[in-house]
Amino acid sequence: MHFLDIGEVVERTGVPPSTLRYYEEIGLIRSLGRHGLRRQYDHDVLLKLSLIGLGKAAGFSLPEIAGMFGRDDRPDIPRAQLHARAEELERQIIDLRMLRDVLRHVADCPAPSHLECPSFRKLLTSATHKTASRAPKPAAGRAKSVRQR
Repeated sequence: MHFLDIGEVVERTGVPPSTLRYYEEIGLIRSLGRHGLRRQYDHDVLLKLSLIGLGKAAGFSLPEIAGMFGRDDRPDIPRAQLHARAEELERQIIDLRMLRDVLRHVADCPAPSHLECPSFRKLLTSATHKTASRAPKPAAGRAKSVRQR
């Protein structure tokens, strides 16, 4: 059977050798051994690296990604966690669209001062309310961080 050495994996995936060694160190991937000084990998490492890249792009941490692989190294992805991440991405998309619209308006607004522009004031108020509504609210009855003596 033909194995991939670290150079081939780097060439096919674009993942730097230092990252591959780090992933191996933390248990995300495994080499099968060495041919001389070069690590050897099974072809399945390419798929696993793609899954790791997808997880990173979605905002998952490496420990979270590591937890998405079962004992047999097969993906065991918690769907509820994916749904939650997709919802968070949807909220970010909405926020980014609003920011884009505000920036475009500011760039194109003919008013001498943006504060004189009713459209800008409306966009600014809307953005401020949306940000405030997403801020974490303090928990009721939470203990003070400094002890009373």
